[in-house]
Amino acid sequence: MNAVANTAGPQAWTAQQVAQDHGWIQRLSAEEVQGFRDALVHARGTGKTLLQLEQADFPLPTASRLALERAIATTQGRWGMCLVKGFPIDDWTEEETRLAYWGMGLYMGVGRTQNRASQCINDVRDEGADYKVKGGRGYNTNAGLDFHQDSCDVVALLCRRTARTGGMSKVISSIALRDRVQALRPDLIPVLQQPWFHSYQSTQDPSQPPFYRCPIFGDDPAHFCARTNRKNTVAAQRDFAEVPRLTSLQEQALDLLDQLMPSDELCYSMELERGDLQLLNNYVTLHSRTPFEDFEQPDLKRHLLRLWLSVPNSQPLPPQWQEYYGDVRAGAVRGGVRGSSISQEFLDYERRQAAVLGMAIRPWAPVVRKEEMAELLTA
Repeated sequence: MNAVANTAGPQAWTAQQVAQDHGWIQRLSAEEVQGFRDALVHARGTGKTLLQLEQADFPLPTASRLALERAIATTQGRWGMCLVKGFPIDDWTEEETRLAYWGMGLYMGVGRTQNRASQCINDVRDEGADYKVKGGRGYNTNAGLDFHQDSCDVVALLCRRTARTGGMSKVISSIALRDRVQALRPDLIPVLQQPWFHSYQSTQDPSQPPFYRCPIFGDDPAHFCARTNRKNTVAAQRDFAEVPRLTSLQEQALDLLDQLMPSDELCYSMELERGDLQLLNNYVTLHSRTPFEDFEQPDLKRHLLRLWLSVPNSQPLPPQWQEYYGDVRAGAVRGGVRGSSISQEFLDYERRQAAVLGMAIRPWAPVVRKEEMAELLTA
C-alpha cells in the first residue's frame, strides 16, 4: 500500500506535485476485495435498512478495515485527498453497491444528510435538473460545476459507471489557492476572512434562515480551512434582498479565485474509473467537474454514489464556521444539511455511530434561527 499517514497535516500542493507523487493513491489487494465481498453477503442476510446497520452487520476482516482507515487518514495528511482503486462494482447490482458502500461508511465516519429530503446517501447522476437556478444543486445534472467543497469533513464518491464523454474530476489545494492570493493581492486576504452570505439552496432546516454566514478563508494559522461556492454566494444576492450587497473588493476577490482555481498550476484533473473511491478533505481541497455527455441506455449512464462523512480524526474549525457546521471541535460530529425530513431512525444511527467511533456529538439545534437572523440584519 502507498497510503500516507497523517504526520505533518495537510500542506499546499500544485498539480505537478500531485501528478508526480502518487502517495495519495491506494490499490486494493485481492484479500481486501474479498473482505468487502464477504461482508456484503452477510449484510444482505440481515434484512436491515441502511440506517439500522451496524459494523457487526457488515463484518470486515482486518485487512479490509485497515484499507479504509488508511484512506481516511490520508485525507487528513499531505494532499488532503485519497483515491482507492479496485472495488468490485462490476460484480454488484446497484442496490448491492449501495449496501456495500454504506457498510464501508460504518468504518470511516458518521454519514451526514445531504439535501432537502434529508437523504444520507446520494446518487450523482443526470436527472435532468438545472444547476444555476434557485435551489439548484450540481449532483443531479450533467453540468460543469463551480469549484466548491461539500458540507462535511470528507466527501466520498464511489464510481459505478462513467459518462460517454466528459465528467472529469478537478481538484485543487485551497491552501495553495490562499498562498497565490497572498502573493498577488494580499489586500484581499482580510476580505476573504470576513463572513460572507451564502444561500442554503433550500436545504436548511425549517427553523433556519435560507442563507448563512461563513468566511471563504479561515484565519487559524495552525488549521487552515476554506469554504467557497460562487453559485451559492450569487444565489444569496439574487434571491434575498435583505442580504448585504457584495462590495467591490468582494467581487474582485471572487473574480481572482475564478481566475486562479482552474489554472494549470493549481488544478489537477483525474478520470474516475469504475470501482474508484475518491475521498476529499473539504477544508483543504476544492473540487469541480467538467460537463459530460451520457449514454442513451439507462443501464450505461454515468453514476456515482456519494457519502458525506464526519470523521473521527478531523481538524478543529474557526468559531465563525459554527453557524454552518454546528460544531467546530476536532473529531466532533458536524456538517451536512438538515433538510426537512430528519427521521428518528437517522438520529438513532447518528448517536450509535458516534459512540462506536468515539466521536463527540451534541443534539442538533440551529445556531441562528430565522427570527434571529432577521433581527441581526435589521439592526
